Amino acid sequence: MKKMLMNPSRRFSLRSSRTFSMQQAEAPVMGGGKIGVRGGLSLYKRLSALGFNGGTVADTMNNYVNDGNFFAKFDLDSCVKELRKYGQYPLALEVMEWMHTRNIKFEPTDHARQLDLISQVKGISAAENHFNGIPEIAKDISTYGALLNCYCREKLTDKALNLFEKMDTMQFLSSVAFNNLMSLYMRLNMPEKVPPLVQEMKNRNIALSVHTYNIWITSYTCLKDIEAAEKVFEEITHNNGAVQHDWTTFSNLAVAYVKAGLYEKAESTLEKMEEEIRKMGKRCGRKPFHYLLSLYAGTSNLDKVHKIWKHLKSAFKMDSDKSTLAMLETLARLDDVNGFKKIFEEWESTCSTYDRRLPYHAIGFYLKHGMIEEAEMVFHNILKRYNGNTHWFWKRVMQHYLEKQQLDFALSCLETAISVVKNNELHPTPEDVNRLMEYFKKEGDVNKAEKFCKILKKVNLLDSEAYKLLLETYVAASKEAPDMRNRIMDDGIEASPELEELLGRVCSEQSAKKRIKQPPTKNRKHFDFVLNSD
Repeated sequence: MKKMLMNPSRRFSLRSSRTFSMQQAEAPVMGGGKIGVRGGLSLYKRLSALGFNGGTVADTMNNYVNDGNFFAKFDLDSCVKELRKYGQYPLALEVMEWMHTRNIKFEPTDHARQLDLISQVKGISAAENHFNGIPEIAKDISTYGALLNCYCREKLTDKALNLFEKMDTMQFLSSVAFNNLMSLYMRLNMPEKVPPLVQEMKNRNIALSVHTYNIWITSYTCLKDIEAAEKVFEEITHNNGAVQHDWTTFSNLAVAYVKAGLYEKAESTLEKMEEEIRKMGKRCGRKPFHYLLSLYAGTSNLDKVHKIWKHLKSAFKMDSDKSTLAMLETLARLDDVNGFKKIFEEWESTCSTYDRRLPYHAIGFYLKHGMIEEAEMVFHNILKRYNGNTHWFWKRVMQHYLEKQQLDFALSCLETAISVVKNNELHPTPEDVNRLMEYFKKEGDVNKAEKFCKILKKVNLLDSEAYKLLLETYVAASKEAPDMRNRIMDDGIEASPELEELLGRVCSEQSAKKRIKQPPTKNRKHFDFVLNSD
């Protein structure tokens, strides 16, 4: 078996004076100075902030250099690793492109990382084109493996299998390639394909990794074969130390027990998982704690959930939006209203950045439990503190109240939002308009339909389609609107045969003696009203 090639990164540094110009920044990175950890962290902080503050990687890197800083290639590699870790793929790709334009030498592993990022950001076709452009001498097991991973992630079965066979002829197969193929079958809901691949690895004397065992256990979980999953776990523990199980192995086995309803076995496994996490200390990060929260929710053990949360907060002094979100999702699953409210309010009072995912989740939870005042408070805080598009909130509220058939609060929130948000940045989409008006028409609720139309008028969305739906609501409610023709005329709405027919049914007999004259051209916005000769 040919093992994955892990070539050490060549180290570079860039020294600059205060007069380092943009033209000079285009030159290749040279030198061999060493940089401390602090400099690398400083660079990463600047780059990661671009996701919130805007700007480009190129400008940030050049400014960093102009400030008199220098760095080595491994610092940039670390930045790319961290940006990928937190899902900031476009920024990570920009860093690699910046490195490429400075003629920093790429190892095959660098090409592999860039290939994966291109697939994430620009799509699989762009990744294939990039792969074809890499010199053959720069391709190895890591670059071919990266392309295979892209195919498997996108569920391109034929391309994945063809490349897998090619890698086999090149003696490029490893546990990583087999794991990718197993993951593909799991994504395709074909868990029965996994055990034969494991057996093929054993036949080829390819060592099974921890990830291989985890996929294998998960496949048996999907096949509802708990005994087989337990045997896989036993194989790990009796493997003479060749494979060291970690917290992920316990987590996957616990998932199997939870799904099978074997809660005692699940909690026993989770306790062993906690021991594994304690051994690792902070090296394991926050992720295993998030899994513990979710899995203890699966066993309905609320006390244990709160204990894990306290342990998480004591282990990591700085709060994390992601950890708080994981806890809120867990408490929502367990319907712990008091606990949810307490933790959300603690986060809201101390957070430095207003991550929209948390208030979005809080709104849904509060509305589900009929906590209207709390939902309103969150909404007003969103308008005050969140700088981005708040249309997502309106969608959340509308969805809830359509299900509950109570839209007074939804309309009130939308009206408040429109009055607060500048430049009409928040408004219903055409789909929102149609959905709401269709609901009002079905209910024959003229008052709410009229209220909604007033809101639409404020954001210049009261068009012929909205008027048509409003008129249909009047028809459904068997009500008249004598002034409707004048309103349509004042709003400059073009007539249509369908609109004319509805006006004839909704307007009074006196008003029905008038008709809207069709405009001579499609571009005409206003029309003349003439008396009917009858």
